[in-house]
Amino acid sequence: MNIFHKVTGLCCGVLCATAVLTAGTITFNTPSNSTVSVGGETQSVDATATFTTSPGTLTVTLENLVSNIHDAGQVLSDLQFSLSTGGTASLFSSSGQEVTVNSGGSKTTGSTVSTGWGFGTLSGGLILCDVCPGGVSFQTNPSATPSHTIIPTASSYPNANKSIAGNGPHNPFLDGTVSFTIDDSLFTANTTVDSAVFSFSTASGVDVTGVPNTPGVPEPVSLALTGAGLVGLVGSMRLKRRFSRA
Repeated sequence: MNIFHKVTGLCCGVLCATAVLTAGTITFNTPSNSTVSVGGETQSVDATATFTTSPGTLTVTLENLVSNIHDAGQVLSDLQFSLSTGGTASLFSSSGQEVTVNSGGSKTTGSTVSTGWGFGTLSGGLILCDVCPGGVSFQTNPSATPSHTIIPTASSYPNANKSIAGNGPHNPFLDGTVSFTIDDSLFTANTTVDSAVFSFSTASGVDVTGVPNTPGVPEPVSLALTGAGLVGLVGSMRLKRRFSRA
């Protein structure tokens, strides 16, 4: 095998690796200035869900972004979403850090644990839920309700009322950002998220429809490998021209 063939083979190998490792990412947010009505009070809410699709796997990262949280009506309690492809999905793992909000608003940080959220299907889509609505066909049953809703990260919660601070049933919460890994053999890097609905409060049905923020794009590792493949391809073409002149 001459040098040209070796370089070409290396280039093809890199490009093949790129195809295997490519992943797509899309983010949904609550619309700006979103509010919910809970117990006759209007509360501001703010959350984001980041979906990363790759062959056989979907990673979902949920984050509560509310500033200076006041009421349990503002905690993040479930996410409903639909995908362009999928078959029989299963919840592989989930994790979040426990945090207890004490009377007076101080906090005690706990361990990183499984979320205890449920997972299943609802109205033709998928749902991750701590406070689950009726009609869910569960693949994994919830086990933490009414604790383990997601509260925004803060050094303390001075504005929190008794539905949060020192509330035995609602503590511990999950601190800020929580992640889930879902497996399905039909997921690919080109799987897209068609819709996402956030739910808040410790009661079901307090929903806000999300809006997409970013289109699916290759992850940085894929971009780096693609660049390496293109450099190799250019190099192989130069070598070919040198050998053809010799």
